[in-house]
Amino acid sequence: MAANSNQSWDSFVAQFPNSHILQTAAWGDLKSHFGWEFARIKIEQAGVQILFKPLPLGFCWAYIPKGPVGENWEQLWPLVDAECKHRRAVFLKLEPNLWEAGPDDLPSGWQPVDGFRPSPHEIQPPRTLIVNLTGSEDEILARMKQKTRYNIRLAARKGVVVRTSSDIAKFYQLMSITGERETFGVHSQAYYQEAYDLFFHQGKCELFFAEHENNLLAALMVFATGKTAWYFYGASSNQHRSLMAPYAVQWAAMQWAKNQGCTEYDLWGVPDADRDTLEANFTHRRDGLWGVYRFKRGFGGELRRGIGAWDRVFNPILYLLYRLWLKKSHS
Repeated sequence: MAANSNQSWDSFVAQFPNSHILQTAAWGDLKSHFGWEFARIKIEQAGVQILFKPLPLGFCWAYIPKGPVGENWEQLWPLVDAECKHRRAVFLKLEPNLWEAGPDDLPSGWQPVDGFRPSPHEIQPPRTLIVNLTGSEDEILARMKQKTRYNIRLAARKGVVVRTSSDIAKFYQLMSITGERETFGVHSQAYYQEAYDLFFHQGKCELFFAEHENNLLAALMVFATGKTAWYFYGASSNQHRSLMAPYAVQWAAMQWAKNQGCTEYDLWGVPDADRDTLEANFTHRRDGLWGVYRFKRGFGGELRRGIGAWDRVFNPILYLLYRLWLKKSHS
């Protein structure tokens, strides 16, 4: 059955504490304001929010980010197929909110559904670090690396002050500086504004600024639902880097998440390599997500990897063109 009411959909999703924030109604609303459409389908024990990106000639491609939610997904697929075919989807990309049980193993109970194949293209970073927020703040700090604890305390001693803010314009300016320095793409100011507005008014988002003598040095937008908080967007100034403001603002976000009732904090994206490879290479590699791994590793998170992306093809010829485009764009 379709689930069009935001309130009823979020009430349904909230039944499953492991549900991902990318499956909430606000995320669908956010993407719908920036070129996507969405559909929500739920049955008694499971549900899914599907995003659709329009393509030329009336086609589209479909995407399930970090879903479905609930259990017994196999009962959903006929309904998902019907929705995708109705919208003339070339293919459906599925990125389940499931972790690998080991380096080469899928979690127990997961079997790729007939018609899905491993995808050559992932949207979300497959590997991340999850910080354990259980216990006291001193216990959380004790699980971090000594240098990270030192930097958090150094920032405080040097007069770095962390506060909440709603100034998306300043946040966007800092994001642009960081994107240019670290060579990654940033969203538009309107995108960050919409994300903040949609989630903040639900108590699921906060924006933190770390300042020194009224100079903005670092900023972070954190999201939370259920037991998990996510560090999606962060930025830092080119100035006064010795004051360690990014450590201070990250710690403030973790404290906020713990107060929200979260038991884990997802640092959202590290290089897709095992721990030995990460530890052997982070001191000299700066490409891709390697630049942020040096920073994120210090917070003591557990390295986890999702089971990756899976494609379900509805139009083989157009899907082949998509694969060729992918190969060319990454060559």
